[in-house]
Amino acid sequence: MLSQTQNVKVTIGLCVKNSQATIKPAVSSILSQDYPANQMELIVVDGYSKDQTVEIIKSCLTAVALQTRFFSENHGLGQARQTVIENAVGSYVVWVDGDMELPSDFVRKQVLFMDANPSVGIGKARYGIDKDAKLVASLENIEFLINYQFEGETHLKYLGTSGCIYRIEAIRQAGGFDITFRGVGEDMDAEYRVHSNGWKLYVTDAVFVEHRRDSWRSLWDEYFWHGYGFRFLLNKNRDMVNIGKMLPPVAVLAELRRVPEAYRLTGQKIVVLLPFHYVFKRIAWFLGFLKSRRQT
Repeated sequence: MLSQTQNVKVTIGLCVKNSQATIKPAVSSILSQDYPANQMELIVVDGYSKDQTVEIIKSCLTAVALQTRFFSENHGLGQARQTVIENAVGSYVVWVDGDMELPSDFVRKQVLFMDANPSVGIGKARYGIDKDAKLVASLENIEFLINYQFEGETHLKYLGTSGCIYRIEAIRQAGGFDITFRGVGEDMDAEYRVHSNGWKLYVTDAVFVEHRRDSWRSLWDEYFWHGYGFRFLLNKNRDMVNIGKMLPPVAVLAELRRVPEAYRLTGQKIVVLLPFHYVFKRIAWFLGFLKSRRQT
């Protein structure tokens, strides 16, 4: 085992569940990286998908030299991500979701950045635009494009895991991911602890594309789920977030200010719908959150 892993510098953490519609481009983009294949490994953690996600991944890996290991979990993203951390051989973990695509220079850029900045614990790549996205997905793309357009150190933005590179030393020092999380927030919690330990958080010059939900119904379901699962994070650390900023009336004012900037960046007239889009998401989130509180 040592001879196979001693050169590995980067672990690609692919946590998936029921992603058959988007997983093939995601895996193909991993395999297309210009970073040396013998310095990478792939760890796939599947949440007991009920579709063909795992079969598609395995078919993409046929006759490929990339070292790959498969795991399964049925306890949520906290457990999935911690499985990657516990088994990673590399010095860094690059997180890839089943709905992402990476340009060929993505891993190389992220690794070079972390090598050059040893005080950084987490490096977040910037969001690119999915040119084939429909209206709902395009609005979501633009929203995230605005949030992460500037490179540099940050402690005000929630970086998450999508498009991020984690320094193994930093996340292990912070205790890894909390496996008790059943919904969302496992990444916010881990990031908070990494930063509290003195590691810097950065937005880098790398770019990736995330294929977003393409219907209002699916967007509603996603943010309702986010709101519902938020209770795990809130119960653990109430100082981590400001719920007031997520309330719909506050969201309207915040988003109206961003419309001119969004148009400057994209030149798309659909940006006038961003306030409606954002309030729609926040109402779904808030109702999900209220439901979770009634059940605790």
